[in-house]
Amino acid sequence: MAGKELDHRQGKLDLRVDRQAEIDGVGMGVLKDGTAFLTGRGLARLVGLENLHIRTISQQWNEDPPKPRIARIKELLESRGVHAPAPHIETTDGVRPIHAFPDAICLAVLEYYAFDAQEPRETARANFRILAGKALQELIYSQVGYDPTGRYQDRFAKWHERIELNFQSAPRGYFSVFNEAHTIIYEMIQAGAEIGEKTVVDISVGQHWSRFWDENNLEEGFGERIRYPHRYPESHPQSKSNPQEAWCYPLAALGAYREWLQGIYIEGGKFKTYLQGKVRDGALPPSVAELAIEAVEQKLITRE
Repeated sequence: MAGKELDHRQGKLDLRVDRQAEIDGVGMGVLKDGTAFLTGRGLARLVGLENLHIRTISQQWNEDPPKPRIARIKELLESRGVHAPAPHIETTDGVRPIHAFPDAICLAVLEYYAFDAQEPRETARANFRILAGKALQELIYSQVGYDPTGRYQDRFAKWHERIELNFQSAPRGYFSVFNEAHTIIYEMIQAGAEIGEKTVVDISVGQHWSRFWDENNLEEGFGERIRYPHRYPESHPQSKSNPQEAWCYPLAALGAYREWLQGIYIEGGKFKTYLQGKVRDGALPPSVAELAIEAVEQKLITRE
C-alpha cells in the first residue's frame, strides 16, 4: 500500500482555514483541502497535557537522532502509511496564525500518550478509544458543519428562489408555515444543509402542524384556516403542479403555533426524526444533520 505524504508545504494547495470552532475548550477546524485538524491547544486538551508538551513535539520533530517520544509517534504514523515532514501546518484563519495538527497526527499523538508514554494518560486513553479510526475526522466535520462531498456550496440559492415567489403570500390576517419556518431553515443552512427540492423542511412542519390543528380542534378557538396558492421555483420538480394549495392560519393562532413548534416539533423529536430520514435517504450528510439539530435545538429553544 502506498504511503500518504502529509507534506502541505508544496504551495499547490489552498491550506487556509475553511471552518473552525472551539468545543469544550478543544479548538478544531477543517482546511480548504478538507484536512480535519486540531489546534495545538485543542490537541493538548484532548490528550490531557499542558500546551507546552505539544509545542515541543513540533520543535523536536526533525531532530537527529530523534527523541524516543518522536520516534514512537512517527512509527505509529508509518504503520498507517503516513509520512509527515512536520507535525503541524502553519496557516491562518484570516485574522491570526494557527498551528493546525492534522487528524492523523492527532491520533498518533493520542495513541502514544494513551499506551506508550512512561506515564500513560487516562484522558488520552479514554479519548483514543472513542476517536480511533475515522471517528476524530468525523467528529471535527460534524462540529464545524463541514460537508466533505462539496455538494452544498451555494446553499442559500434555492431557498431565496422560494422566498422571492412566496414572501408574505398568505392573505392579510393569516400566517403561513413557510414564512414562519424561516428561522429553522436559516439555522439549517448555516449548519451546512442544502435546502432545495429534496429537503423541504416546511412541508414536514406543515404536515405535523396541520395534524395537530385537526386533532385539537383549534379552529374552535382561533377561527377557520383557509387555502392559499404556494409556488415552487422552476428548479424544483414540485413546480410542475404550481400553484400548490397550502394552508394558512389565523394570526390569532400564531402564538399557539410557535409554542407547538418549540415544545412539540423541536423538543418532541419530530425535527430530529425528519433530518435522520434525510440522512438515510442520502439527501444530507450525517455531520451536517447533527450540527443542524444542535443549532436549532439550542438557538430556538433557549431563546427568550
